[in-house]
Amino acid sequence: MPSSKNFRCCSVLLAFALMAAACSRPVRLSVEIQGAPSSDIVLCQQNVNRYDILDTVKTDESGRFSYKLELEKGNPDFIYIYRNGHKLASLLLSEGDRVSVSADTLGHYSVTGSEESEKLMYVDREYAAFTAAMDSLGRAVEAAGDDRETVARLSGEMTGKYTDYYRQCVRYVMENSRSLTVVPVFFQTVGNSFYVFSQDTDALHFRNAADSLSMVYPDSKYVRSLRQEAEARTRQLELRVRLQSAEQINFPDLELPDVKGNKVKLSDVDSKAVLVFFWSPADAEQKMFNLDVLKDIYATWHGKGLEIYQVAIATDKPAWERVVNAQGLGWINVCDGLGQNSPAIGQYNIRKLPSCFLIVDGSLSDRVISDERALRQALSDIL
Repeated sequence: MPSSKNFRCCSVLLAFALMAAACSRPVRLSVEIQGAPSSDIVLCQQNVNRYDILDTVKTDESGRFSYKLELEKGNPDFIYIYRNGHKLASLLLSEGDRVSVSADTLGHYSVTGSEESEKLMYVDREYAAFTAAMDSLGRAVEAAGDDRETVARLSGEMTGKYTDYYRQCVRYVMENSRSLTVVPVFFQTVGNSFYVFSQDTDALHFRNAADSLSMVYPDSKYVRSLRQEAEARTRQLELRVRLQSAEQINFPDLELPDVKGNKVKLSDVDSKAVLVFFWSPADAEQKMFNLDVLKDIYATWHGKGLEIYQVAIATDKPAWERVVNAQGLGWINVCDGLGQNSPAIGQYNIRKLPSCFLIVDGSLSDRVISDERALRQALSDIL
């Protein structure tokens, strides 16, 4: 039989072994940044909707550095590498990962040693290519000026580019339903405020992803955040379904985002007369109409019960926002960013821009508003 001394020794060793097994294994990073010798590098850790600085390190004369960090077992985390305020690489790391990163100072990088980080690298590359293409088309639209044919063609290309990318994102989240890399995909934007996943029915994608991820990462803060967003979007979808089955109002209702991203419903506008005005912010003549006609009409009739619900038919939302802010348009301005594919066009059977309609006392007026004179005469009669 073993002696009591040997037994106590074995017990101590077993206790140490159990403690070691319970401790998470550190993540080890080996990073090389081309063109960044002796540079300060900032490591950031994502905290749901913000970045927290994890540490600042300095590369050696070859642009290399190594780093070790502790992560909670079973809870992967997003880590980002920055230099001079520019993101160089995105990583999704799990405890025990041994990861090598090769990057340059322009945001091009490759990663090995982490399957999830490799997926995130793919997500980054596809999103960067998409946003670069959309920015390029947006600049081309601005450069086209009053060339309506060119503007229409480029706007169609932007709509097609967005539609293709949206479908690509849907396919990615369905094929990677148990990967946390779907989380940043769900919150990608076009411009500053228009989400790629912006449709009401996208609530189903959010919910399905949250359900799948919760099976793998039940304690993840990112899964909790995705669940909250899924629940909010599901409530919005349910409300839309209830409204569609409710008693019909006397005009086609619209609910579109304003310049702050808040959706504004046409039926919620409480005014005796509402001018529903469809226009193109890329058209110089229509922009001048805002300044020369609509601002004067609004100043004259707003105090007597007029509100304007101006619907921009455009795919370049940042450019639209700049026009609205630069011109100081004080009425309701909305745009869904879908251009000629906007459902609003079909709801009001828009065949040309600009086009306008009057809603008087909650009902769509049958008066034909063909020009400025007809509009002023109609408002004079009504108000």
